[in-house]
Amino acid sequence: MDLNTVEQLIPATGREAVDAFEPGDAWLAGGSALFAWPDPKLRRLVDITALGWRALTATDAGLDIAATCTIAELADYGTHPPPAEWPALAIVRGCCEALRGSFKVWNVGTVGGNICASLPAGPMTSLAAGLGAECLIWQPGGGERRAAVADVVIGDCVNALAPGELLRSIHVPADVLRGRAAIRQGSLTPMGRSASLLIARVPPADLAGEAPAFTLVITAAVARAVTLEFAEVPTPAELDAAIEARLVLGDYFADPHGTPRWRRHLVRLHARELLEELTGA
Repeated sequence: MDLNTVEQLIPATGREAVDAFEPGDAWLAGGSALFAWPDPKLRRLVDITALGWRALTATDAGLDIAATCTIAELADYGTHPPPAEWPALAIVRGCCEALRGSFKVWNVGTVGGNICASLPAGPMTSLAAGLGAECLIWQPGGGERRAAVADVVIGDCVNALAPGELLRSIHVPADVLRGRAAIRQGSLTPMGRSASLLIARVPPADLAGEAPAFTLVITAAVARAVTLEFAEVPTPAELDAAIEARLVLGDYFADPHGTPRWRRHLVRLHARELLEELTGA
């Protein structure tokens, strides 16, 4: 896309870039979403890759993913997990592969950019919401705030970031990573955009009784992530009933990649498969 209204490309030099943000500016990371459609309001692009953030940082508290971490870097990390016992990392590669892009997109597209684009089928939103991740957001004036990923992406191409706010990183808690997780993705064609992408997880054994026994996160089939938590492992019938109680047919997303009725079918089918895989129910 030729963004012919852009007059300047400015490398970000630090936190002061947030205070210097003006109407007509846009944060630039990989640009795979930014360059996909015209925006006549744009005047300046502020390149945050110049900040040199480390892509992935593992600590005892969990995994921090920089907003500028590329899909390729994250996918490689999911293929070769760190020594820490984080079995939930097994779903990382599958979520990355749900982004049906070329190697060019994988090597420039970023985790933060995919979340901020706020597409219902954004697989980085699915991954982060599915693992109960939290966003660190830089605010103008030197402040910062934290918000669950599920509360940042709030609709079809709509997010809760205020003008000038910058997504700095995504934190995935170690307690979630120590549990087990699984993924199911469905689309109309083998390489098509996700019509439904579900992630389920169960806690590690030492947190049994303290954390939900089974958590299901529904994305792609709906405009924003929907999380269902169960204090005890549900039966398939109870799982069906909980989905039906939370989502009516009109809640399911409709576009050329799938009808609401078909997406509802996928959600119920894949939810049962995830329940069986993780709990044997």
